[in-house]
Amino acid sequence: MDQEPARVVIGMDPHKRSVTSEVMQADEAIVGSGRFGTDLAGYRDMVTMARQWPLRVWAIEGCNGIGRHIALRLLADGEQVIDVPPKLSARVRAFATGQGRKTDATDAHSIALVGTRMSGLRPVVNDEQLAVLRVLVDRRRALGEDHTRMISQLHQLLLELIPGGAKRDLSAAQAKRLLATVRPRDVAGKARRRVAAELISDLERIYARKKAANKELAELLTTTGTTLTRLHGIGPSGAARLLVEVGDITRFPDNNHFASWTGTAPIDASSGDHVRHRLSRGGNRQINRVLHIMATVQLRNPTEGRAYFDRTKARGKTSNEAMRCLKRRLSDIVFRTMLNDAAHAMATSPGGQRGNDSDSSATGSQPHTGTSDKPLPGPATSQPRAALPVAS
Repeated sequence: MDQEPARVVIGMDPHKRSVTSEVMQADEAIVGSGRFGTDLAGYRDMVTMARQWPLRVWAIEGCNGIGRHIALRLLADGEQVIDVPPKLSARVRAFATGQGRKTDATDAHSIALVGTRMSGLRPVVNDEQLAVLRVLVDRRRALGEDHTRMISQLHQLLLELIPGGAKRDLSAAQAKRLLATVRPRDVAGKARRRVAAELISDLERIYARKKAANKELAELLTTTGTTLTRLHGIGPSGAARLLVEVGDITRFPDNNHFASWTGTAPIDASSGDHVRHRLSRGGNRQINRVLHIMATVQLRNPTEGRAYFDRTKARGKTSNEAMRCLKRRLSDIVFRTMLNDAAHAMATSPGGQRGNDSDSSATGSQPHTGTSDKPLPGPATSQPRAALPVAS
């Protein structure tokens, strides 16, 4: 009787022009390896090599970064791909080799080990809508970075042209009126004025592009059916970033694991009878930034978030501690909102909504739960809903 072919995991360390792969069976036996170019010929050779194992899954490091280009090509060819976080493969590499020395071969080996041993790794899906969102939100972020850089340069020039400089929140129109009052006589002053005028013209173009990018993002978000933009402090860019980075929200077993992923769950640093927690500097920093902006916006307005912050400080917390507690609560709200959106889209329950048992509102009220001071969660007690059947 013919023996059923073994399932293998193909661990891949990707680069721009080349990839290093290692093929591993369920018993962690290495049955193949190779280094291939990412051009058409190299990619064809790699896929040809992999086809000798009919039951295969590709484990690629950094599918949201340097590994995205090769992951998308494999998905287009009908291959099964899972994303291996770089931090996870780094830990496995240190334990597997006894030292942290990096080579492409050791990286591919550690990635294959992660793909073989770990269940619940995020499957990479070729979602065209999310792909367009990623392109647009990355472009919007780049425009914002350009704006910040140009404003800083303009403030420096205006400080050298005008005693005391300009006010902090300076628009292009205000800067143009201010510059019109300056008539330097020296050569250096004239050069500063000319460069400042060029920066103002560039800022006007950046403003127009930012406005168009925000409009395009808002229109695309409407087609996704998300309700994230109804939360106080989340705009089109923040909502798009959440959708792009999170992907399938049901891969998180609960809100505590989601908070750990966002970096808003404090780390238990207790010792003996001294109980304390410290700030987590891990997690997805882009999403942590979205939550920080959300918290900052709520603090500037008379919201429930502002009231919760004040109550937390009244209990003896410092401003930084109260801010961390607020971000933890906002993480819970975002998690529940995205979970409800997913449930509504999939029509998984008769009511159309799942987990909508709180009185958090679209204006940003907080859930009445005591999770803001909970440390990082332990291992999940149930398998994530998006678990991928890797080698067993």
